[in-house]
Amino acid sequence: MLSYRGGRLRRWAAGVVALIVFSGLCVARSLDAASSALATTAIAEQTGVQYELDQKWPTAIEHYKAALKQWPDSDSLKFGLRRSRIHLAIQRRYLDRSFDAKLLALPDRSALDQWSEVYDLVAKNYIDKVSVTSFLAHGTESLYLALANKEFLERHKLSADSEHVRALRGLLRESYWNRPVADVTHAKQVILEVCDLCQSRLKLPRTAVVLEYTFGSTTVLDDYSGYLTPDKLSDLYANINGEFVGLGIEIKQAEGKGILLVNVLSGSPAEEGGARAGDHIVAIDGRDARRMSTEEAASLLKGTAGSRVRLTLEDRDGRVRGPIAFTRREVQVNSLSVVKMLDEEQGIGYIRMTAFQKSTAAELDRALAQLKSRGMRSLVWDLRGNPGGLLNTAVEVMDRFLDGGTVVSIRGRNRGEDWDYAAHSAGTWTGELVLLIDENSASASEIAAGAIKDHKRGTIVGRRTYGKWSVQTIVNASHSTGMRLTTARFYSPRGKTYGGVGLAPDVEVPAGPDETMTYYRGPESLTESDDADIRQALQILRGNLSSRR
Repeated sequence: MLSYRGGRLRRWAAGVVALIVFSGLCVARSLDAASSALATTAIAEQTGVQYELDQKWPTAIEHYKAALKQWPDSDSLKFGLRRSRIHLAIQRRYLDRSFDAKLLALPDRSALDQWSEVYDLVAKNYIDKVSVTSFLAHGTESLYLALANKEFLERHKLSADSEHVRALRGLLRESYWNRPVADVTHAKQVILEVCDLCQSRLKLPRTAVVLEYTFGSTTVLDDYSGYLTPDKLSDLYANINGEFVGLGIEIKQAEGKGILLVNVLSGSPAEEGGARAGDHIVAIDGRDARRMSTEEAASLLKGTAGSRVRLTLEDRDGRVRGPIAFTRREVQVNSLSVVKMLDEEQGIGYIRMTAFQKSTAAELDRALAQLKSRGMRSLVWDLRGNPGGLLNTAVEVMDRFLDGGTVVSIRGRNRGEDWDYAAHSAGTWTGELVLLIDENSASASEIAAGAIKDHKRGTIVGRRTYGKWSVQTIVNASHSTGMRLTTARFYSPRGKTYGGVGLAPDVEVPAGPDETMTYYRGPESLTESDDADIRQALQILRGNLSSRR
């Protein structure tokens, strides 16, 4: 969740993870994928480790997350999830052009100064206190894992099977992991000592070592805090503004099938070129994309305005089209993807909101005016899959549905971080309301759900929300980088917080088939016949209208 306040930018986050050591657990390379049907924790652990051995980090992460829903107290599954997330972060760094061009090119002393700058930002702003010893230890952990990571090893011309690599990893575990340090100066001396070892034994560039400490040290923080490369920081600001240069698609890896188009934005170059949600990209500029990672694909799909990329697409029925040339350009992203009447006779409108960005409140005003002109008396407001956005926008949006009282409260580490946001009577729409939520409704979406629930403003339908109830500040740092830091937690009007557990709906609707849910962002799922959540919402609103007659 992001917002501007006091000249700073904020984002929501939750969830603290523990420091772990790779236990060295090994399984046979021939482990059958069918064992992912989780019968026991042992099989779940073995399956996860197999994914790790194959360096299928997104698959490993999803597997461990699913397993932890069944065995939430399993330390080995928690450790596996943590390892996989760190490896995925390393992979993403080494596929990030700005990391390679701007950060790896830094002199080692500049990189080391950057590490201490990052720690200083954490010490001053993060919601919980973090010792310099713990911060340093997590950097050592990241370097240890990087020395077994394909992208890291290939970039620095190293082999995981090298005796020198194995020996250095062992030395890191035995002599440097959790080494106590008195202060930042002492910590920097330890990092320089590790740099000397890596350079003398592996000819590993000192800057590469320092950067693993810089990025890796922030894994001591919660899941949504971290250090951002120049490109990642730029992408974040583009999302806030709803503007970016590209094709106008949301993508997800589909192992063996290619890159799934989860969403194709209306009016985008992708839509104009014939791409549709549910298609798979099977080749990018002639390169086979069927087993390509999301990060690899994203790096190839990015480019400057006016440049072209040729994509080969396969639709849901297996028909292949292309290669088709698409021209990248600036794309304006609207946060309201669907505005329509579901039932003209009963006066039931529908709004799907996919984000809380700068333009959202103005978009909502236009949408409400449009639907009211068509006779809307009640509304289905769809926040399924909405990951959040700006705090101020969430408050402005809720001000359209509440005529008074608290919308949300913020409580931080320092009193200066404490704020209460209230609604006003002017401009409030007072019709009947049903809110749709699911497990991917997060941060600002949860502010909306919490306010509606506590004020009894409407009926909430769907599934329990994500559980991301904390505030993050986005801070600019040197060399065009930045930090995302949790600085506060937020609470519903009645003082409740649902971090890590999510907010339950008033009426629960079981999730539909995975494939249907994958495509729900597209307009094809917006029918009463194939959307159980919408069916339930219509039943509630029609019943309420009938009871008042």
